Amino acid sequence: MAYPMPLFYQEQDTVTRDLEYLQEMYPAEAKKYQKMIAEILDRLDYEGSMIYDEYPDKWQIYRLTQVVVDKLKQAENAEREKQDWDRTAEFVQVLLCGEIYKKRHMNQNGILKF
Repeated sequence: MAYPMPLFYQEQDTVTRDLEYLQEMYPAEAKKYQKMIAEILDRLDYEGSMIYDEYPDKWQIYRLTQVVVDKLKQAENAEREKQDWDRTAEFVQVLLCGEIYKKRHMNQNGILKF
């Protein structure tokens, strides 16, 4: 193959469509969390942002998780047990890492960002 790169971009586009399709199957609560995470990451989507670091700092990911959980607490206005919020924080962190992965690898044109 003389020009293999266009096929690479098509493959990346397929991966993104597949990921987005599977994310549509998330339960309602996960979709709500994912929407909030995406909004927060949109504000962090600039050149030099920590989400584009080659090796994002674990503490920064943890801190970003806490920001999302705090917003969820405010939005729900509900008193849950601390243990429930700890489980929610773990779940949010998994969703956060998935959204960061998606942001790091794709832009509007479906081309790798880094």
